[in-house]
Amino acid sequence: MKFTALVIMIEDKDEERAIAVAKEAGAGSVTIIHGKNIGLEEKKVFFGLTLEANVSVLLFVLPRKLSMHVMKVLRKEFDLDNPENSGLAFTIPLSHVAGLDTKELHKFEHDIKSMI
Repeated sequence: MKFTALVIMIEDKDEERAIAVAKEAGAGSVTIIHGKNIGLEEKKVFFGLTLEANVSVLLFVLPRKLSMHVMKVLRKEFDLDNPENSGLAFTIPLSHVAGLDTKELHKFEHDIKSMI
């Protein structure tokens, strides 16, 4: 089975909904990284504090076929193609993977068979 890393950067306020949508689409475990989004334009300053958008980076390791399905669902749900939104999603092919839970592997196999 070939695997892909699906990375989604989403506003902190949408983190829980994004995880729920991804899991409903077939994703399993997720790693969450919190950060700040610094774009090209200057940020607003309020009483000397720079206001930057807090983001969550969600990292899923999924079978290639399933990753495209999950990405399409998230793209539609969060309107990621709209330049007004600050979300971003992309995939990275993985050549070697170790440490995946065997229960999750069986779930992936079942989900892919049901997609076919």
